[in-house]
Amino acid sequence: MSLLAAAIMIGLAAFSAAIANSLLFTKYIEGITRQPEVRSTLFGQTMILFGLIEALPIISVGIGILLAFGIIGG
Repeated sequence: MSLLAAAIMIGLAAFSAAIANSLLFTKYIEGITRQPEVRSTLFGQTMILFGLIEALPIISVGIGILLAFGIIGG
């Protein structure tokens, strides 16, 4: 049962990160097309948000591995 929980957790985290990344970069490109002069500022903010979005699947994979090997969750 813990293998199923780990698989669901990792799969949903990857799916949600993919959706969030696509929305983030869509808005980044829209921002550049509206105001090209703030490109460097938008790039820095986008990369910070990209790192925060990618933290979710990394943490989820770590917890999923712990669940899969029975270290946590019985």
